[in-house]
Amino acid sequence: MYPTPPKEGTLADVASHRLAHSIVTGELAQGQKLNETELAERFGMGRGPLREALRHLEGMRLVKRVPNAGARVVVLDQKTMSDLYEVREALEGMACRLAASRMTEQEIAQLSTLLDRHEQEIEQQNGMVYAQSEGDRDFHYQILQGSRNAMLMDILGGEQYQLLRMCRNRTSHNALRTRPALQQHRQIVAALSQRDGELAEILMRRHIQGAWQSISEMIDNEEKT
Repeated sequence: MYPTPPKEGTLADVASHRLAHSIVTGELAQGQKLNETELAERFGMGRGPLREALRHLEGMRLVKRVPNAGARVVVLDQKTMSDLYEVREALEGMACRLAASRMTEQEIAQLSTLLDRHEQEIEQQNGMVYAQSEGDRDFHYQILQGSRNAMLMDILGGEQYQLLRMCRNRTSHNALRTRPALQQHRQIVAALSQRDGELAEILMRRHIQGAWQSISEMIDNEEKT
């Protein structure tokens, strides 16, 4: 089931949206070769828009072209993810600090409501999954928007956004992290409500550090098996 595509856009935009979703969620596996004929049939569209979509996803670093081998889904190795999480910790921490003074009371209340929905979804999955949808249903994205900083939104909410979601999806299925992650989100909202930007930044940084530690442990365990 794909999320709703953009209301306005070309066939290539729709293809980009669906392909990105399939890559982020792991439906298209890391390193998988992308066959244009199969994908065109799968998404019910011509190869022209599909090729344009693949070029777009290449710019987003979700797809990599290999000489004489065609396009493949990017492989997120440990170094790439480590670099991403270092940047994410610094910039999302900053966004959280700014949001503490710039978000409206209504926006902060909406964050609490969003987390209530997330809690219901976690319980429906018996605590096994905490996978956030993009945009309005993404806790981190909402705080980024609340920072009111166009540069931060361009860096974290632009073409790197889906790559970050791809990394985050790896921890969303870690049963040991789902409920602690939700509790950390609630603590961040409490700091935002108190307009304590320093505490909000510290809590966000710790939250992202914990996410990276979880991913690192998962990678180490995968390498041992």
